[in-house]
Amino acid sequence: MRRTLFVLGIIVVVLVVSLLVLSPHMYFLQRVEQQEVGIKMRSGQIVDVVPPGVYSDVGLYANLVKVNTQAVALDVTDPELITSDKQRVGVQVTADVFRPGYAQRDTLLKNWAQYRLLYVDDDVLKSKVNSFALQAMKVCVGDRTFDQSVIGSGRDDLRECIDRELSALTEAVGLDVQNVVVPQILISPEVQASMDAIVQSRLATEKARQDAIKAKEEAAAKQAAQEGEIRVQQSVQQETLRQQVITSELERQKLEAQLAVLDAQMVNAQKELELKQLQSQVASEQARIDLAKEIALAELYTEHPEYLNLQLALANASAIKNTDKLIFTPEGVMPNLIFGNGVTPTIPAYPVPGTE
Repeated sequence: MRRTLFVLGIIVVVLVVSLLVLSPHMYFLQRVEQQEVGIKMRSGQIVDVVPPGVYSDVGLYANLVKVNTQAVALDVTDPELITSDKQRVGVQVTADVFRPGYAQRDTLLKNWAQYRLLYVDDDVLKSKVNSFALQAMKVCVGDRTFDQSVIGSGRDDLRECIDRELSALTEAVGLDVQNVVVPQILISPEVQASMDAIVQSRLATEKARQDAIKAKEEAAAKQAAQEGEIRVQQSVQQETLRQQVITSELERQKLEAQLAVLDAQMVNAQKELELKQLQSQVASEQARIDLAKEIALAELYTEHPEYLNLQLALANASAIKNTDKLIFTPEGVMPNLIFGNGVTPTIPAYPVPGTE
């Protein structure tokens, strides 16, 4: 029994000594956690990239390097950035940086020799990505004005630009940047004071606008109450007006009937007037026909006065009868006729036309 225990003791001692001698050249039962990826190494060369699990290797200078694939927080601030319109601003950028996982084992194999420290040392990774972030911030801020970098949606545009530039830089070394945020834009006290003044002015303007809206709403409420009273009055007036409209409609119909009668009378009167005008025209034409001879004689007398004198002489000659008596007296002397016992004056005697 004692001999058996002695033999087992010697075996244990030999195993312990062997492990101590061979430990730099092999590993047993090493665990790769869920958030890690394993790099199997032999004699300084990558043998395989393995997912989470438990591994052992007794090869020559065997080693298992673990790469943590958890996010590495990035927080970078540059207080002195110059915008395109020569304004000084400071920018803070935060992000999460991820090393290649098992799904990106080809990237690990490709970049391991050059960027091994980035994959195993957080401080080296942060230093490298910080420099990338500063470069991206300078590029994006320098391409924008102060307002485009600081105010409103311009900050989101700035964040997208930094995300794009930073992703392009880190992708070249096999890293992935996500959740890029620009939590702060740092500005000088002078600029801050100016912006505060602008904000106060906007607040005052907004308050004035709200006061105006309130006054308008109160006026609208008052107006609505007044309009309600007016509507009640209007309803009464409308009923009165409706009755008046009915009465007016009846009056209108009556007037239309009377107007129709008057129109008929006017038509008849117009026709009578037209008839009389036609009759007058006919009478005028008939008078012109009847007077045509006299008009012709008048024109003849006007053009030939000697003919007129002849006609006057003939008229005078035909007017004297055999029984007529002619008494000639000097001019200005009234003739006297004697009948019986008295003298009767006659009417004044005027020269016979055409005998002056």
